[in-house]
Amino acid sequence: LLLCVVASEVWDAETKSREFLCNRVARRALNIVDCNGMMTLCTPVQLPCTELHIATWENKSDQEKRGDIVASLRLLVEGVKVVRAPIQARCEATLLQRLENNINNYLLILTRLQLSVRSSHSDKLHALCDTQSLRAVLLSYSQLISGKLERFMVNLEDTCTTQ
Repeated sequence: LLLCVVASEVWDAETKSREFLCNRVARRALNIVDCNGMMTLCTPVQLPCTELHIATWENKSDQEKRGDIVASLRLLVEGVKVVRAPIQARCEATLLQRLENNINNYLLILTRLQLSVRSSHSDKLHALCDTQSLRAVLLSYSQLISGKLERFMVNLEDTCTTQ
């Protein structure tokens, strides 16, 4: 049994950005599906670094944090698109399609998120690795969402009470 963090719910980014920012339960509702089956993908997927060094992360501006997350999600979604095409197994194909949809939803929300401080941000990614493991791809996604993205959203939650 392969547990992963993926869902099929599609969000309207313009109307749901605030709900996404202010409601942890709504963010977590984007996550959970089961799938038995293939664990090895036909081609490697490049994974972004999902490690979170708290002190370094806290010293970044909101724009830099968003840039880091967006770059990581873009790298992941491109890899998912490549491996999804040749997959014949229904469960894995559905799972990867849902993963791609979720990543695109997160990207849409993050790119439309209004941040008060404007500063330059870096889209550089560090410590990339290749994998052919579906489990590793899903784990990378899960770590990115529950680590960097969740920490970023929690940091911005104070804007929920002021608006």
